[in-house]
Amino acid sequence: QFLYFIVNYMRRTLFALMGPVETTIRGKLQAAFNPKVLEVRNESSMHNVPPGSETHFKVVVVSNEFESVKLIDRHRKVNELLKEELDGPVHALSIVAKTENQWAASNTVHPSPSCAGGDGKAKEKAAAQG
Repeated sequence: QFLYFIVNYMRRTLFALMGPVETTIRGKLQAAFNPKVLEVRNESSMHNVPPGSETHFKVVVVSNEFESVKLIDRHRKVNELLKEELDGPVHALSIVAKTENQWAASNTVHPSPSCAGGDGKAKEKAAAQG
C-alpha cells in the first residue's frame, strides 16, 4: 500500500509539472497506440518563445500498432491524432515512431538541433551583431 501511495504521488507530481498541452498529447498517444515506450518532450525552451510555452514537442512512440505500417503513414497517424493541437498551440512536432522490434535494435533518439530562428539564419545574425 505504501508503494501504491508513492507511485500515485510521483504520477501526480509529474502531471503537475507538465502543461495542459503536453498532458493532452501524452493522453491521446497513450490511448491510441498503447505504447511500450512513450516520451513527450516539450522542446519549447530551445526556441525563441516565452518561458513556460508549449509550442515545440518531440514525441517518441514505440508500439506494435506500427507493425507493417510505413514510416510516413506512422507520422500521418500521429499528426492526424494531434490535429487539434497542431492547428492550435503546437507550432512544431518531431516524431519518432517505431515498433518494439525496431526499438530493441536501436533505441537511440537523437537530440533536436538548436533553433536557427524563423528564417534559419539566427546564428549568422548573432555573429554579425557581436
